[in-house]
Parts: sequence; structure tokens; C-alpha cells
Amino acid sequence: MAETLTPTALTLKDIAREAGVSLATVDRVLHNRPGVRPDTVRRVKAAIERNSFQPHVAAAELARGRARRFAFVMPSGPNPFMQQIEAYLGEMSAWLSARRLNVEMVATDVFDPSALAASLEALSGDYDGVAVVALDHPGVRAAINDLVDAGTKVVTLVSDVPSSRRHHYVGIDNIAAGRTAGALVGRLVGQRSGKVAIVAGSQGLRDHAERIFGFNQVMATEFPDLGVLPVLEGRDEDDRSEQLLARLLDRHADIVGLYNVGAGTQGVAKALNDKALSEAGRDKQVVFVGHDVTALTRRLLLQGVMDAAISQNPGHEARAAVRVLLALARGEPILREQEKIRIDIVMRDNLP
Repeated sequence: MAETLTPTALTLKDIAREAGVSLATVDRVLHNRPGVRPDTVRRVKAAIERNSFQPHVAAAELARGRARRFAFVMPSGPNPFMQQIEAYLGEMSAWLSARRLNVEMVATDVFDPSALAASLEALSGDYDGVAVVALDHPGVRAAINDLVDAGTKVVTLVSDVPSSRRHHYVGIDNIAAGRTAGALVGRLVGQRSGKVAIVAGSQGLRDHAERIFGFNQVMATEFPDLGVLPVLEGRDEDDRSEQLLARLLDRHADIVGLYNVGAGTQGVAKALNDKALSEAGRDKQVVFVGHDVTALTRRLLLQGVMDAAISQNPGHEARAAVRVLLALARGEPILREQEKIRIDIVMRDNLP
């Protein structure tokens, strides 16, 4: 079931009530008219700022005739980064209200192409725009194309389906992110030789596949003494990722590097912190690079379990997806430089 994040839009009456003044006084403050005491002006402006109220934007949107509905199709399950995106969308409620926008969350299994395609098909005709964390699969591509054909604006978020007719992709350059991860693992391993493990959610997710591609490029060309093992697919689940990696570590005593492509980070960390590995001293010998700064990865970086995280800004992605959908719905140009999502390398000593 979709969860609506947008409350009823604020009005001038709401601002007047909160500031403890008349509607006429609020109007005079907004239009810089004389006859209002300075402390009253400050009180009204504080109420406006506190609620992110934008009366001129609201009036313009009212003049357009109707509210708009956007759906965000997000992965079900406890993915900390995706939860951050959802939280930022919730924090945008006043901004959304001023523009008469309703944003609803739709949770689905993005690793199951049939489930994801069915979720997208169910949205047809009900929404002006859809942002989707997408699996690159023919069924999902067809569902996206059907939405576009029906007049819905579609943006892929975090993970792209470039062969579809989606209108825009909001996310990082994942090949560059994978190459960055490869460079970090290779340089932090140093002169040692050995094996490198990769844990991904699914290679069917375009962002994961592109990160692995970039990672393997760097490993093959710059660090030939490091052998990359076959990719483990943990579906971004902690338990599954832990079990798969634990078995791999047991089979290969010469693993010196680890790249965690997606989520499932808690499980990966547990496998590295296994008692037997700790007693053998192997837990400190594996260079561990992953993605995103969350409460968990922050703690792992501080503890020295994780060596580096490649960070993307979830707040920027949430805002960019909404702004792009709104621009598409209005027929306005997309400010591509503003919506470009960049990556940062975060280590223990530069944690934000």
C-alpha cells in the first residue's frame, strides 16, 4: 500500500494563526507594506521560515488548476540508504505542499522482475510521475514503457534501465564508482597478493552491474596480482550476505580484499568478524570497501572494520528526483548540472 508523505498545504491563515496576528498583517508583511511593528514583522517572517512557506509558489501552483501525484517505487526490506531517501522525502513535506504535490511510497521486491513490473503496472493512470529503483530486465523495461505511453513521466532512481523510454536517470555514475572502489582496494592492499571478494545485491540491478564492471576494469589493468573471485549475490540481505561470505572466507584463506557493492553491510561485517577469523588475525588483513554513509557504515569505519565508503548524497537524490518529475510534468527544462549526483570517498579520518 502506498504511504502518502505530504500533509495538507499550509495557507496564509495558518501562518497568521501561528504568528498570533491577523491575516491582514501577514499580507502587509509579505508585501513590505508600512504600519507593522518590527517585532511583529520578525514574528511573521519566523513563522514563514519555520514552515518553509512559499506563498507566491503556492499561488502559482493553485493557478495551474490541480494537484499532482508522484509515486516512488522503492525496495522493500531494511536497506539503510533507501530509508535515508524516504526520510528526506518526508522532510520535504512543506516544499511539496507549497507546490500542491503528493508523494507516495510504494514498497516492492525490486530483485523480482515480475513483482516490480506488476507494481509499476498497477500505477498506470493514477500518477503524474513515477520514480523507480529499477531492475534492468525486459519485463521491467516493458512496464516502464507502458507507463510512458500512458502519459506518465518516469524517472529511474539510483539504478537505471537505459534501454527503456524512461525520461531521466537520477543517480551517480556507477562505473566510475566501481573504478574508485577498485583503486581503493588495490592501493590499500599494497604489495600483497591474493584474492578479492565481491558481494552484490544482484547483477540484474544496473547500478550493481556497472559498479562490478568498473571494479573489474581497474583490478585487471592496475592490480594483476589480485585475483577477483566470482560475485556473491546477497540480495542486499544481511543474513544471506553473511552466510555467502562466511563460506567463501572459509574456502579461501588468501582473501585480502572485499568490495561490498550494495547493502547487506551488517551481514558482511559479521562474516569478517567471525571468531575463528579474529583468532587467526585474518579479520584485520582484509581491506573492506563499500558504499554509502549510514549509521552502520559510520560505526564500522570508526571501528576500523571498514576501510572506506563511496558516498552518494541521499538528500540530493530525493530532491533531484522530485524536481525532475516536476519539471517534466510542467514541460520545463531540467537543470542537469543541478541534478547531477556526485560521489565522495569517506574514510575514518574524514567522516562528515
